Amino acid sequence: MKLQNLNIIIADDHPLFRNALRQALNNAFQGTNWFEADSADALQQVLDDKAADLDLILLDLQMPGSHGYSTLIHLRGHYPDIPVVVISAHEDVQTISRAIHYGSSGFIPKSASMDTLKEALDAVLYGDIWLPEGTEILEVDDDPTSQMASKLSDLTPQQYRVLQMFAEGLLNKQIAYDFGVSEATIKAHATAIFRKLGVRNRTQAVIALQQLEMEKVDLS
Repeated sequence: MKLQNLNIIIADDHPLFRNALRQALNNAFQGTNWFEADSADALQQVLDDKAADLDLILLDLQMPGSHGYSTLIHLRGHYPDIPVVVISAHEDVQTISRAIHYGSSGFIPKSASMDTLKEALDAVLYGDIWLPEGTEILEVDDDPTSQMASKLSDLTPQQYRVLQMFAEGLLNKQIAYDFGVSEATIKAHATAIFRKLGVRNRTQAVIALQQLEMEKVDLS
């Protein structure tokens, strides 16, 4: 692959970080088209329009609408041909191990130098997995968190967005208005979400989603 004229999304809710990252990488990846997203919903909007042309997604695990690993899991389930690199301030081996287990093509600490960042993206764009030097990935058990991750990956993009809105506390009529559809359509989505997640109602669905928050992960 010739590493120029790429299409890359920077998904992070900090505008200063997105700007610094884009400027630092412009010279390394000439002619790159940069797309930015400051939330999980904004990321989905870019994907709806540009997915077929994207070469890479740089993903922060903690931005509005994301619940820990949920956005990563969703991306790997529905856009398997687009490599995702997690860029995170959480640099512990547990977080890195989960990210790789859920399909990330690399993990770059936000504390990394720009030279390291370029090295990492070079590796991923050539098809390799990149990890911080000296990282030893832990085995991730088939625990309730992993089981829920598998169920979450079965949701369609629209169902995933409805579930995110449930987590925000929005009512069916509010979600229907945002989607431009009827309340009956949202109720149908809800029924499908509950069935796929193995839950009975909205509250249980939101609790299930919250299992993927990073602070609730324990590999010990």
